[in-house]
Amino acid sequence: MMKHDDKLAYEALVQFMYRTPIGLLQADIDGAIDMLNPMASQLLMPLAPQGALDNLYAIFARAAPGLRDDVARCDTPSGVVVEGMRIEGPDGRDGPLVLSLSVMKIDPQRLMVAVNDITLEARREQERLASRLSSAARTDALTRMPNRSAVHEELRRILEHDAAGGGKDTGFAVLFMNCDRFRQVNDTLGQAMGDQLLVLVAERIRNVLRPPTDHIALGQRAGQLAARVGGDEFVVVLDGLRRVEDAESVAARLIGAIGRVFHLQAHEVICNVSVGIAWGDGNDPDALLRDAGIAMVEAKRSGGARFVRFESAMRERAARRTDIETDLRQALQSDQLFVVYQPVVGLGAAGGTDRSAGVEALVRWRHPVRGIVPPFEFIGVAEESGLIGPLGDFVLEQACRDFMRWQHELGALAPRLLAVNLSRAQLGHREWVDTVARILADTGMDAQRLQLEVTESLAAQDTDVQQRLHELKALGITLALDDFGTGYSSLASLHLLPVDTVKIDRSFVSQSETSHHHRVLIEATVKVAQSLGMNTVAEGIETAEQANVVRTLQCDKAQGYLYARPLPREDLAAWLMQPDGA
Repeated sequence: MMKHDDKLAYEALVQFMYRTPIGLLQADIDGAIDMLNPMASQLLMPLAPQGALDNLYAIFARAAPGLRDDVARCDTPSGVVVEGMRIEGPDGRDGPLVLSLSVMKIDPQRLMVAVNDITLEARREQERLASRLSSAARTDALTRMPNRSAVHEELRRILEHDAAGGGKDTGFAVLFMNCDRFRQVNDTLGQAMGDQLLVLVAERIRNVLRPPTDHIALGQRAGQLAARVGGDEFVVVLDGLRRVEDAESVAARLIGAIGRVFHLQAHEVICNVSVGIAWGDGNDPDALLRDAGIAMVEAKRSGGARFVRFESAMRERAARRTDIETDLRQALQSDQLFVVYQPVVGLGAAGGTDRSAGVEALVRWRHPVRGIVPPFEFIGVAEESGLIGPLGDFVLEQACRDFMRWQHELGALAPRLLAVNLSRAQLGHREWVDTVARILADTGMDAQRLQLEVTESLAAQDTDVQQRLHELKALGITLALDDFGTGYSSLASLHLLPVDTVKIDRSFVSQSETSHHHRVLIEATVKVAQSLGMNTVAEGIETAEQANVVRTLQCDKAQGYLYARPLPREDLAAWLMQPDGA
């Protein structure tokens, strides 16, 4: 007979089981349920086939089909079989039922089961996960700035607010920024350094936009948002502005701050930015970003490290550049491009000219609809679109073939040297030297007869380019420094550049007749070049007086309209056969 105290304890246990908010049941090792409390009945009823709550394994046959095997694998007399197993039940009014199941062996023949309703907890967990995913989807992984999606959301919010009648006395602006020399940093120092530079650029943008007393994270502040939207592209959205000049003031501060020297380990790097500004208008975030991007390209085309405000005419020019790029791709495949040659003459002390000194190859485009397209209209587009590499390779190969044809047809009257301009894109590829070697081999061209020309600014700035120039010289090719006097090097550093010829820019030559200062500069360049064993070429000779000046100053060669304009291959052959002075 049960004692009074034991009876009270048993009744208390029963009361606890019946009132606890957790489902509890007891079953034998075969799953037959001996006891379950009301909460267990309530939670398990949706899972039970035909509402039968007499066997544990039958109830969980669909939701946890491996439960019987889990029990069988638990070979200890007592212990935990499963703990906190998540079970998804059928859909209810507010979504699927989610239960937590724990099973424990009391002894070799009995199981104790706890079932808990975690539907609300699971729902909150899903919401937290969705929030984190949403935040991650709006954040740039490298700089921890908002990304393009966040910019779209911000612009939509501003535009919807304006459409509803808000912001009548204020406006907003989109600033689109692109690093001017980031690719060079990446190519020279490596991608890891490039990533580090982008992080530092992002921090400087934050510092410019964050007043000294503001400690709120960027992107949470009303009125401004900064984001990274591409490899080396950043966007700033400024809301609540009264005039576009306010946006220009911010752009100038950004350019100044980012333009200061960056210290990347042992390297000092300058990385300016070009900024395009679009004043808020319309109702399309993509259009605003596009217009700001178009203005940024205009800033970059103007030399970089500056801002440009978007104007509608820019959109037309951008569309025209897009059309030119499309047509140029077709031109490269359909023989619309051809090469013309401008003579480079030797200057004799007695006043004569050597017509066979050399020629410079120049590309031209015969468009099927628009006729001859001037180089200034498509060379820049080719550089921006990445087509300058294939274009330059076409010119090099065609010019070498024409040069060899002149050797066969003209003999002693044929040009002795062929000059071809190089682009940054060509010199940026490590394998391009192999392309040059292949072209020389395919055409039979003597490497010593080929002069490749690089602009002064490109040769002086880029150590990687200088390495490539040394590799070209190792092939036996002659190298020339083009447009000398307009770039970044000086006479003092001329000996550092791996070149054989200096081409004096036409801007010096054009004023040589009237300006003593320019004559002195030409004379100094010639003397320094001679001391270094280099030849000199005066570009842009248009008058006999200019020719006499550069001859007197002992320039070795000259080039310009006084002698001939660029000529097709056949016309150049005819010009070469004319007597001197014709």
